Amino acid sequence: MIEGVKIKKLKAITDHRGRLMEIFRVSETGINPKQVYMTTALEGVVKDKDKFHLHKSQNDNMCCIKGLVKLVLVDTREESKTKDEIMEFEIGESNPALVTIPNGVLHAFKSLKGESIVLNCIDREYNKENPDEIRVKNVYYNWDKV
Repeated sequence: MIEGVKIKKLKAITDHRGRLMEIFRVSETGINPKQVYMTTALEGVVKDKDKFHLHKSQNDNMCCIKGLVKLVLVDTREESKTKDEIMEFEIGESNPALVTIPNGVLHAFKSLKGESIVLNCIDREYNKENPDEIRVKNVYYNWDKV
């Protein structure tokens, strides 16, 4: 387990009208988002395939609300007890979870089922003039095995 990564298993309540799923409560998780956005990926598409990315200050809180994604994390933090460890998750409709990704941890994901929809609740607003994002080339990960 990469130091600082948190997994919150989620439960969808389903009935004849649809489903309801609570993703987080600030009082329970301490997550205090400054911005929330969604991104999608079509089946088989890897977001950030050639260049995983990380943030210097921002923490991500990701949840796949439709479809299924393979989320891959790589700890690159020099001071971390888990430096160079890799974590892999399959999250989505069949395995709902909220994954907290601390700054300094590389991440990318692949859609495994249909068009996957991922929500990301971030603790800093995106700054177009000075993005808190570092893209890293040559991260070895075999997306074809997924």
